[in-house]
Amino acid sequence: MKRMHYALAILASTAAIATPILAQQRDRPSRECMREVRELCGRDRSQMRSCLQEKADQLSGECSSELRDRMQQRRGERGRRDQTAAQTTKRPERTIIYGNDQRQQIDVFEPEGAVDELPLVLHIHGGGWSFGNHKLVQSKPAHFTSANYYFASAGYRLMPDAPVEQQAADIGTAIQALRGQAAAIGFDPDRIVVMGHSAGAHLAALVSTDPQYAGDAFDAIRGVILLDGAGYEITSSLANADAQAKTLYRNVFGEDTERHRALSPVAHVGSEDAPNWLALYVAERARSKSQSELLVAGLGDAGANAEAVAISNTDHGRMNREIGTEAGAQQTKAIDAFLRRVFN
Repeated sequence: MKRMHYALAILASTAAIATPILAQQRDRPSRECMREVRELCGRDRSQMRSCLQEKADQLSGECSSELRDRMQQRRGERGRRDQTAAQTTKRPERTIIYGNDQRQQIDVFEPEGAVDELPLVLHIHGGGWSFGNHKLVQSKPAHFTSANYYFASAGYRLMPDAPVEQQAADIGTAIQALRGQAAAIGFDPDRIVVMGHSAGAHLAALVSTDPQYAGDAFDAIRGVILLDGAGYEITSSLANADAQAKTLYRNVFGEDTERHRALSPVAHVGSEDAPNWLALYVAERARSKSQSELLVAGLGDAGANAEAVAISNTDHGRMNREIGTEAGAQQTKAIDAFLRRVFN
């Protein structure tokens, strides 16, 4: 009984998380066991941990065994996830510093044994223009370098220290800094695809439609990949946003419609634009769909090769996190096909 109580005490530490998962798995505890747990501890998951710690020995032996088996299975699943993460983790070969702020740096990942000047994919993280980290690249470096692309992830200053104008300037400076070291790194300085997620998608689109930010490096942007952005035309995006998004956009972009226009990629389409575009959006996310289609329509009318593609069975975060994994097969295949078209 003491050993059983100890096992259940360990299980209790994850009960608040495990309970909804248990209810969805084929091998979940029986209804009888779940009823027993609820009768003992109630339905409030926030109280379940302390309850099981105090009353674990009041559960039947059968229920205790089922919960213990499930705990062991979850440990195994967690171990497999950790192993997969370790297999796909790749350390940057070098870091480029392009400013005095600690966020103004770029991690560069190199394909193994690269000899020729290969193209480069530059990633811009999201985070509502106020948070995020360029170090969080998940499986992307391993995936893109294994496909014979250099991969880079750029940090940039964030609000409230740096408004969006300065963030876009940071991305433009990062592109210039990368090209300045292209010979030492080994990639082709004239073949860059910029890829951004969420707020990073807005910045990627802005820098790739308004040459003031990247300057003489603008023509090196051969393509743009946008991951579930919803702010390509600020005024209309703000008008159609829910209450939470309205607050975010007002904090970031203010109320000045002239500033909205200056920071809207759609408003810059038609003068100088990167030539190739892929805008991926979560199929069920209406605002991302409408903003992606609006941008792509304008780019197409201006002569660019542009496509908006819906990705189903995902969400805003997974769209980015699962690139290069089996779970993210839809977006990964679309991105890989786009890169082949742009670089070949």
